[in-house]
Amino acid sequence: MTGRGRAVVVGGGILGTMHALYALDLGFEVVQLERDLEPRGASVRNFGLVWVGGRAKGAELELALRARGQWEEIAGRVDGLHFRPAGSLTVAFEEPELALMKQACEGHDAGLRGWELLDGAAARELNPELPGGVLGALYCSTDAIVEPRLTVGILREHLSRQPGYEWMPGRTAVELSGGAVKDDRGEWHHGDRVFLCTGAAHSGLVAVYCPEPRTRRARLQMLETLPYAGRLTTAIADGDSMRYYPAFDLPGRDGLGPRAERAAAVAAQLLMVQRVDGTLTIGDTHEYAEPFAFDVQEDIYDYLLGCAARHLRGPLPPVRRRWAGVYGEVLSPDNGLYWREELLHGVEIVSGPGGRGMTCAPAIAQDSFTTLVGAS
Repeated sequence: MTGRGRAVVVGGGILGTMHALYALDLGFEVVQLERDLEPRGASVRNFGLVWVGGRAKGAELELALRARGQWEEIAGRVDGLHFRPAGSLTVAFEEPELALMKQACEGHDAGLRGWELLDGAAARELNPELPGGVLGALYCSTDAIVEPRLTVGILREHLSRQPGYEWMPGRTAVELSGGAVKDDRGEWHHGDRVFLCTGAAHSGLVAVYCPEPRTRRARLQMLETLPYAGRLTTAIADGDSMRYYPAFDLPGRDGLGPRAERAAAVAAQLLMVQRVDGTLTIGDTHEYAEPFAFDVQEDIYDYLLGCAARHLRGPLPPVRRRWAGVYGEVLSPDNGLYWREELLHGVEIVSGPGGRGMTCAPAIAQDSFTTLVGAS
């Protein structure tokens, strides 16, 4: 410990936990509050993808690449993190999809992303679980995988073994003061800096200090199968993912044509990741109009399962569980990649990274301390 001071982190998700990890590494004492007994939000409901390839050129790609290196460094010193530099394949079944992939590979940042255009045979050689009808695929070597249901807990176990860290679950932040936060048990927590990493929350304490929303919320539906008989050597995405991710906002994207009607209604795309236990995580959808439904829609799952089956040579296992998740994202790209604002002296909110949260959390946390301690 270098005795830099004390940091208070509100939020036990991936963004809050990365703030705690970075603060402790820098020599701060850290107290981390979480309103639930365990995190239950988007941090444990996502794909666990460190997803570089689809990021917008410029600042977003730079942030993702920096975070990708940090994930690998963290995995080298935190046991059991299950970080896999597996890469991803975006699969083409149609010529317009292949043409857009070729255009993407001709861009000046293709090398930074680790993009490589493969024909069908090469794609199947890299990932033998792909079926015979694949025309080609875009391989992204910089993409990686972690386990979303495990990662936050494993990082916290690592933190708990270090001196100067205190985990305080079941504490809801209810009041702020300069450099301090009060929880719902009436206890004040003082620090040289307070970081509010409150996830998708718009209400409560956030609304008190920011009556006008800075973020919107997105709802996703996903599912998990029983273990798949084969081994997926990469993450898998479909052609619809190129309609969604900003990296593919290229002239050739118009040639893809419209999505299927059901997919268009919820901005569906296929992402598929095999977990360390052999199960498959499959999704996802994007809904923005609140209030969100409390239940899930079977026809969406039917569509996603059909897409997943098309991308595998073996039979798709039965579904084990389904869920929905909600994340917060900045209202407009003009507002930056995420929401950072000092609410009071010594109290900063860091939230709203959207779907890039799992990927970019280490770099966002690092940036939180750059001004504070002059870290790079």
